[in-house]
Amino acid sequence: MKKLEGKVALVTGSGRGIGRELALKLAGEGARLVINDLDAEPALQTVEDIQKLGGEAVACVGSVTAPDFAERFIKTAVDQYKGIDILVNNAGYTWDNVIQKMTDEQWHAILDCHLTAPFRILRAAYPVFSAQAKADAAAGREVLRKVVNISSGAGLNGNVGQSNYSAAKAGIVGLTKTLSKEWGRLKVNVNCVAFGWIETRLTEPTTEAKTINIEGRELSVGVGPHIVQSYSQRCPLGRPGNVKEAAGSIYMYCAPESDYISGQVVLVSGGN
Repeated sequence: MKKLEGKVALVTGSGRGIGRELALKLAGEGARLVINDLDAEPALQTVEDIQKLGGEAVACVGSVTAPDFAERFIKTAVDQYKGIDILVNNAGYTWDNVIQKMTDEQWHAILDCHLTAPFRILRAAYPVFSAQAKADAAAGREVLRKVVNISSGAGLNGNVGQSNYSAAKAGIVGLTKTLSKEWGRLKVNVNCVAFGWIETRLTEPTTEAKTINIEGRELSVGVGPHIVQSYSQRCPLGRPGNVKEAAGSIYMYCAPESDYISGQVVLVSGGN
């Protein structure tokens, strides 16, 4: 029996990067997935890859910041799989600037993605978690379900040029700790993973100017190799992390071994 056999897992931002690796890992342990990405192509590719491995997955494409997304995301899981066992708020990006140059648009875009969207998704998930908890209690069984929110070292310690991102990621820690207290009675573990430098398309070393399109905005991505070298020299493990390692740290909070852990934040930064 696989550890997550029959469980239903929802992961935002799971068409690429950390989210994709996590989705594949959850599926490999038997979970049925709801895959989300801003763009259809990577979301559908992840669904196809899971199905090729013998797993089950469906896509819910779109921006997590859309006003109707949270309800649509949760409804996809309920309509397809009749419930929710694991919910991971992973989707995100950065749009940096020092505070005196940061616009209201920059500020609100990042807070909407990293804090307001998870809040809406969790609010929409509450009736499902509550109904499942009541059904479990009536049947005399205890079933632990999982929420994992994603923060950052910037949310714990701040980072130059990231007042918007740091504020949002600090906020998600507060949301995590509050919901761990509110939802304990529902037998839902609510935890948080805060990442240091993880190599993704947003942080890959490059000497070229690269951008990605986020909802019509062309945003710069990538960092100079000298910055990676400097970070690696400061990091006790001597390098940035990779997406498989990042996904593994989220998985720990999804697995049954974490059934008595809630309200916690783990910093995944190679000791930095």
